[in-house]
Formats: sequence, structure tokens, C-alpha cells
Amino acid sequence: PVPETSLLNGFTLSHLTPVSSSGAILGRSDTQKCVHYNYNPSSSSPVVEGRGNFSNVVTCSGEKDKRLHCFATWKNVSGVVQVVKQGCWLDDASCYDQSECVEKKDTPEVFFCCCEGSLCNDKFFYKPDTTNKPMTAKPPVVTTLMYSLVPIMAITAVVLLSFWMYRHHKLAYPPVLVPTQDPGPLPPSPILGQKPLQLLEIKARGRFGCVWKAQQLGEYIAVKIFPIQDKQSWQNEYEIFTLNGMRHENVLQFIGAEKRGSNMDVELWLITTYHEKGSLTDYLKANTLSWSEMCVIAQSMSRGLAYLHEDIPGHKDGHKPAIVSLCVSFQLTACIADFGLALRFEAGKSPGDTHGQVGTRRYMAPEVLEGAINFQRDAFLRIDMYALGLVLWELASRCKAADGPVDEYMLPFEEEVGQHPSLEDMQEVVVHKKLRPTLRECWQKHAGLALLCETIEECWDHEAEARLSAGCVEERVVQMQRQVSITAPEEIVTVVTMVTNLDYPPKESSL
Repeated sequence: PVPETSLLNGFTLSHLTPVSSSGAILGRSDTQKCVHYNYNPSSSSPVVEGRGNFSNVVTCSGEKDKRLHCFATWKNVSGVVQVVKQGCWLDDASCYDQSECVEKKDTPEVFFCCCEGSLCNDKFFYKPDTTNKPMTAKPPVVTTLMYSLVPIMAITAVVLLSFWMYRHHKLAYPPVLVPTQDPGPLPPSPILGQKPLQLLEIKARGRFGCVWKAQQLGEYIAVKIFPIQDKQSWQNEYEIFTLNGMRHENVLQFIGAEKRGSNMDVELWLITTYHEKGSLTDYLKANTLSWSEMCVIAQSMSRGLAYLHEDIPGHKDGHKPAIVSLCVSFQLTACIADFGLALRFEAGKSPGDTHGQVGTRRYMAPEVLEGAINFQRDAFLRIDMYALGLVLWELASRCKAADGPVDEYMLPFEEEVGQHPSLEDMQEVVVHKKLRPTLRECWQKHAGLALLCETIEECWDHEAEARLSAGCVEERVVQMQRQVSITAPEEIVTVVTMVTNLDYPPKESSL
């Protein structure tokens, strides 16, 4: 045997002296001779010395209609050729008419070639085909980048989608900035400082804080507690409550304001009179109204709003400016409360920084939803009147005076947009379709409710200039009472007492 040669491009290997054979026929034949070899790993012969006792020549045989071939397989072991196997190969189209045993694949792990002709596998060659190379595989760095970027892009897409959904559904309130300065000293509250105050239970939670039922020397009071980041709302309410002329029977009575705690645990308190009944929304959820009860609430509510809207230069406590609320997220029973989003208007002065689209969406007037507000006093008064029309509809929907069933309590537009409408939902219903809550047919058959329906429609008119004033609504309610003629003055006093002192379980409401 001849020693094996190094593996190089275009190498040849001959390990047996060619044997002359007159029977060797190229192409199709019944018999064919091939070099036979089977590598024995346990052989003590070194790799370069051949293949032990396994090399010989065999005669191949097969079916008459099949062609016979020879083959060879080998490896590259540290740059040295190591023959693995040689022998006969049955009919294979890739071996047809191959007089030489040539491997053309580019750097395979195990080299293979086949050929036709007697002892054609005695010499085998490695000649990689460089003319028709397959497309080069992507380098590992590209694959790594793909695996790295795809998850990042997927996470980014999820975050963007979540942000879009949050912006789509979040409440339409302006952003609240955490103050960097201390709220500053508060005016003295001598009454509060001299009397111990005990917080008893939370009665309601809202966007800007929570309302506690508290006790002070045997008397119940309400404490609205703001976290420090909602200082602006607390400040606004405090300034509204302490304006001249804010003492009115249909406006929540202010007692005092305090700052409790220190550093990051600071709480801002507003202390007011306590009304057991809570908000109008909570009351209507659990109770229906008689005709007299509805009239009392509607009249006291419109009277309170009319007083707030009024500019009184010669008030006994000094000049009282006009006050408006940007929405009806305040509590409404027999008095108006919560002025966190209220504005005051004084002659010759700016109302200050404000944003048109704030408050509870379902109570926003069409011009607010469109963002087409004229930032003047009268424009804001008309926005309040639109919201008042919706609240009057809520009262009518729970009144049992009409000859018909009283439905379960529903918020305005709840039937059209559900309980958590987006700004786009309200724009579609109120601005584009110009829909309003349904006024039931049975209400029109009741003399008082028919007049109330007319009043409601004039309050929520799409044209802001056509809406009634709060004072006009109060007069309409008085006219309704006279028209029905079923409520005596002494009964009204009784109803007011009941409306403001009913023991009603706490529920969450918008503050």
C-alpha cells in the first residue's frame, strides 16, 4: 500500500496498485470490480499506514436492469486523509457516467464520491464546485440581532398599544403635577385647634381625595382629605369656600382647612358640615322620589346654582363674584358641594388658567366636547346649565309621580355609551348624533313632569345661547309645584329635613 496524502483542494489518493482487468466496462454491466475497504478503529496500524487487513478488490453484482457503481468515503483528520469506507454502490443517478470518483461539495463533514468503471474508486478526488456555489448563509451576527430585536420590538408594540388604550379610556382630567414647594402656612382655624377631631369612617372616594365622617365634641362633620400631589384642587376649593358671600343654605358650609403631617406624609384637609345622605347619585341608586321630594331637591339645587352664578357687588360680606363649576362632578343633595374644578369670575379679571375638557365626560356640554369654548363668564354658566338639565333628568327618572313603572337608576347616556365612556364616545353621541337621554312618554301625561321635561330640554339645548338660566329653572320648579298643588309649605320643611338627615350607607362617588 502507498501512504495516504494530505487533504488539499484537488487532492488525489491512490492506495492500491491498479489491477488490469479486461472485464472492466464503463457504463451498464452485470458485474464490476471495486476497491473494498472498511475502517477498523481498533486496528493498531497508524492512520497514515493504510487500513489494516481490510483492503481488497471485490466483484459487484446486481439486477440486470440496474447499473453498478463504486464509491469511497473519507474524512479530514487534522489535515490528513482518513478513508472510512470503499466498495460497491447500487444504482444511483448521481453516479451515472462518472469515470472518476470526485467529491464536489464544499467542505462536507464526511467526503463521498461515486463513479462507474472497474476499480474507479481506487483513486478519489476532492474538487469543490466554485462556479455554482449556493447562497452564503447569513452570518451569526445577523441571526443574533434578529433574535435580540424581535422580542424588543414585540415588547415595544405591547407598551405602545397599552399606552394608546390608556389615553383612549382615561378620564378627561388635566395632568396633576406634584408640587415642589410646601403648601405654605394656612390661615388659623381657632375653632378646630381648640377642639379634638376624630375621624370615624370613609364615606366616599374620588379622584382628588376621600371624604371622612368625623366627630368633634359630639357633632358630626365632614373632612375631605387631599394627598399633597393634589394640592392645586385643595387650594382651589379653599379659595372658593373663603370667598365673600359663600354663606348660603344651598351651598355646603365651610368650617376650616388644615395641613396635617410633615414631609412626604403631608395631608391637606377641608372641614365642612356633614350631610348623612351623601351624593344625589348614591341616594337615587337606592331610593325613588315622591313628587314633593323631587321638587324640593330640584328647587334647592337650582337655587344654590343660581346664587353661585350671581355676581353680587353689594353683598353684606363684601363683593361676591360669580362662580361656576366646569362639570357636575360635585355632590348634589339639598346643597352644592365640591369646588375642586370651579372658576370664579370678577369684573376686569381673568378667570385664571383653565382647560375646557375637564370633569366627568358624560356631563360635558356639546361645546366642551368639541373644544369650542368661548372662555367668558356666560359661556361657563351655560355649560353648568347643560349639566343641570342632565341632573334634572336623573331626578325625573326616579320619580314615582307618573303613571308608570320607575326604572332602575341609570346615569345620563348610560344606555347609549355604558358606564365608562371615552371622550370619542361622548362626542359621537352628543355632538354628531345630537342625542339626549330619553324623556318617557308617561312623564308627559303628568302636569308637573310635563313642565319639567320642557325645562330639561331647554337646559340641554344644543345651542348654548338658548339654554335657561339657573334662576329661571328655580322659577319653573316653583311653577310646577303650584300647578300640581299637592305640596304644602310645612311639608316641604319636613322633606328637606329628611333629605338632609337620612341615614344612608356609604358608597363611592365622584368627588
